[in-house]
Amino acid sequence: MEQRDLTLNDFLSRFQLLRPQVNRETLNSRKAAVLIPVVRREQPGLLLTQRSARLRKHAGQVAFPGGAVDASDASLIAAALREAHEEVAIPPETVEVIGVLPPVDSVTGFQVTPVVGVIPPDLPYHASEDEVAAVFEMPLAEALRLGRYHPLDIHRRGVDHRVWLSWYQHYFVWGMTAGIIRELALQIGLKP
Repeated sequence: MEQRDLTLNDFLSRFQLLRPQVNRETLNSRKAAVLIPVVRREQPGLLLTQRSARLRKHAGQVAFPGGAVDASDASLIAAALREAHEEVAIPPETVEVIGVLPPVDSVTGFQVTPVVGVIPPDLPYHASEDEVAAVFEMPLAEALRLGRYHPLDIHRRGVDHRVWLSWYQHYFVWGMTAGIIRELALQIGLKP
């Protein structure tokens, strides 16, 4: 299978058959979750947001909808669905959750769990003006192309970190978001 021919059925089969390997420890204890919204099409898309420039943290960055777990959230999945609804008006009942990826540590002190869900192709997105500057879709096959991600090794607070960088159209995709997309590509067994 050529990666550019990745269909939704191919993606779902690979995701469900090749379960993620949890091979790292997270250090952060505060919990957060993000939704990785895969748009249901024969050639699926990946829905991303660009955060508002007015936000205190991660202003202007490309991100998945998500945030901290609230006391009212029944689970990490519930938190991701609530945040996606608040940020871009994705109704929780329209998301077909297919699984989660291993949590990752954010630089802001959260243990972030990526929740993978399939959403309908015809949802009317309404970005929360306080949090989201733009909502855009990237073809999933392009998002999962490992060769598009470039490493940058940095040294921060006495620890070495690898950060992944990429561009899509005029959007700079980097940091945790790029790392999560790259991990998803590796998890479903795509080759560079």
